[in-house]
Amino acid sequence: MQESKRNSLNVVATAVCAALYAVGSFTTAYIPSPWGFGQFRPAVVIPSFFAVVFGAMPAGIGAALGTLIADSVKHGYIYPGSLIAAVPGNFLGFYLFGRIASNRFSWTRFLLASNLTLTLANFVVAMLYVLVYKMLYLNQFVELPLGAIAFLIIGLTIWWFVTMLPFVLLVTPPLIRAAANAFPSLIPGEVREHSLREEMPEKTFSLAMLVPGLIMISIGLVTSYTSLGNNLESFFGGTTKFLVETMFYLSGSILTILGIVFRIRVL
Repeated sequence: MQESKRNSLNVVATAVCAALYAVGSFTTAYIPSPWGFGQFRPAVVIPSFFAVVFGAMPAGIGAALGTLIADSVKHGYIYPGSLIAAVPGNFLGFYLFGRIASNRFSWTRFLLASNLTLTLANFVVAMLYVLVYKMLYLNQFVELPLGAIAFLIIGLTIWWFVTMLPFVLLVTPPLIRAAANAFPSLIPGEVREHSLREEMPEKTFSLAMLVPGLIMISIGLVTSYTSLGNNLESFFGGTTKFLVETMFYLSGSILTILGIVFRIRVL
């Protein structure tokens, strides 16, 4: 009986996660990366929350279905790019998030899951989208040299990572604590105990944003003042180069400032 109730809860959680993620993703679906594709997606807080509270499978399946629904509604048909790249990447990322964060939950494990899975999953999505969907399926970018393709994949990975990380770190923990207060019977014991009693490791939270922020600023400087920027302009044009530099400087500055604010609170 208990197993049956748990399975029913997982089915409901998966459906709710998919629906909320689809709506949240579609809301910002028309804000692209500097390359004109790849969406701004703060809605990742939704499957992140479900990964911690309900576990790996509801979060992974919910994220995969949600991204497919959002992409398909945007394009008006079942979008092949989503099936090829976003669906497997989202499933992998949030399944792994749940495996790390919900197993012996602590805020330190939550931080580890956030950084590791956002890096890995976004790289998988970028690689599949560029190499399989754009190049093999649509026969685009085939004239670009290998270095340009690599920069495009890494650039998309960074774009998604730096636009998702602040939302996951700043929004998801309050959602978990609010759910633990409002619906304690639905929240796993370890998650409930740590989220209500354990203080945030603010020093670790600070480093989790400060280090990526400084790295982004450094990459921006390299793009602006080395031959990398010239190559980027020759491959993708001056407008894209400007937008990429802006992405590095702006996202790096935001992450650095947030990291410093958390650091000051610790001192």
